[in-house]
Amino acid sequence: MTEHIRTGVIGYGLSGRVFHAPLLAADANYRLDLIVTGDPSRADDARDAHPRAEIVSNPDEFFERAGDLDLVVIATSNASHAPLALRAIELGLAVVVDKPFAVGTAEGGEILREAQERGTVLSVFQNRRWDGDFLTVRALAARGELGEVFSFESRMERWRPTLRAGWKSEARVEQGGGVLYDLGPHLIDQAIQLFGPVSAVHAEIDTRGAGRSADDDVLLSMTHESGVRSRLSMSTVSALPTDRFRVRGTSAAFVIGGLDPQEQQLGDGVPPTDEGYGRTPESAWGLIGAGDEQHPVETLPGDYPAFYRGLAEAIRGEGPLPVDPADSLQVLAIIEEAHASAEHSR
Repeated sequence: MTEHIRTGVIGYGLSGRVFHAPLLAADANYRLDLIVTGDPSRADDARDAHPRAEIVSNPDEFFERAGDLDLVVIATSNASHAPLALRAIELGLAVVVDKPFAVGTAEGGEILREAQERGTVLSVFQNRRWDGDFLTVRALAARGELGEVFSFESRMERWRPTLRAGWKSEARVEQGGGVLYDLGPHLIDQAIQLFGPVSAVHAEIDTRGAGRSADDDVLLSMTHESGVRSRLSMSTVSALPTDRFRVRGTSAAFVIGGLDPQEQQLGDGVPPTDEGYGRTPESAWGLIGAGDEQHPVETLPGDYPAFYRGLAEAIRGEGPLPVDPADSLQVLAIIEEAHASAEHSR
């Protein structure tokens, strides 16, 4: 391993441009050497933002230079995750795959087996484990301030009645399309991190927007082995915002709205090293209480850079993976169960 982890990013859409490239550029452990995008305007943006990186137009050109890299980040359409990850693993590269890291458990299991057999570092970018509001919920539950939690409600609802151009507007479910494959991995992973394995799944899956190729409105209910019930809502046809989290326990409840600010900050060009990065304004803090008694709780700072700090340690053999891909395989299994539940009304 060289002083810097020599890194390439395949894909320079929202994920590659807003999340991965800025986080890598801000972390001294990494050197961003190579970016793949076939879009000329995105290529120009990548050159402006990362002048030291070489820009190539397709994955074949990228993999021809694999011998000069240590790590590949796959930030492409969902259907391409598995074939690109398998190709990178075969070449001996450490791999980060965007969520969902595959379309279904068959593909996910194949990637995981190949990485294990070859001893390759493999992780999945479940960045919302480091949302400030999620970290706050986890801290409150760990400290017992809610009592025994029995109900967890989590929502990511957007108002996008008109489809945007791009693969997400065209992909079918079997290609990883739809809001359950898009937002579901975030919400399902967070729930499992908080309350453990899932024993039962019930789902209501709908396509409400005109011209949609896959689902855009999903309600998912999960019963955890711990007894907690998680109710997860994900939608792109929700005209008004609702609570992000509502957590009920035997002593108190916690409610918070809005969204973690990190995606907006990174999109606006705020570097992760900025003093205000990841901080939620006091006006957007959540409330904890019971009955007529309630008070605000300061939202912990969000910390997406923690993923890449942890990954650097794992690549150098100094620590565990920031996200175990086996966790993400569980998420894929639940998505499959959710589709089966909705299809067969079970």
